[in-house]
Amino acid sequence: MKTVAELLRIKPARVVSVGPTQSVLEAIKILAAEDIGAAIVIESDRLAGIFSERDYTRKVILKGRASDTTRVEEIMTPNVIVVTPRTRTRECMQLMSEKNIRHLPVVEEGRVVGMVSIRDIVSDIIADQDFTIEQLEHYISGQ
Repeated sequence: MKTVAELLRIKPARVVSVGPTQSVLEAIKILAAEDIGAAIVIESDRLAGIFSERDYTRKVILKGRASDTTRVEEIMTPNVIVVTPRTRTRECMQLMSEKNIRHLPVVEEGRVVGMVSIRDIVSDIIADQDFTIEQLEHYISGQ
């Protein structure tokens, strides 16, 4: 299993963030432009929350709120579960499954250094299992 730091080295080096006072419409446009499902909410250089498509659909659309007048801070998830670069992918999967979340901000020394998604984690676990299967096949066949 890889560490989160190893996963982040594979991904494009960028942390997409939005501000808490931005409109939800602006934040959704950022998610669409970046082709992602969630962004970190940063206020005064600190993690203030996470804003996701799930927040948007459940707290704006389903409640009949206006995207252009609702602010991110009104609907974001403020209590964010985070991991460190040393966290292993299997631990991330366990957290995501237990907490029913799809994104984990990566924080080191109080600073957001990246974010991993369920897709990143599942891809790593599948690659690890494929490697294990290949090694077992070589062992069994005597190669």
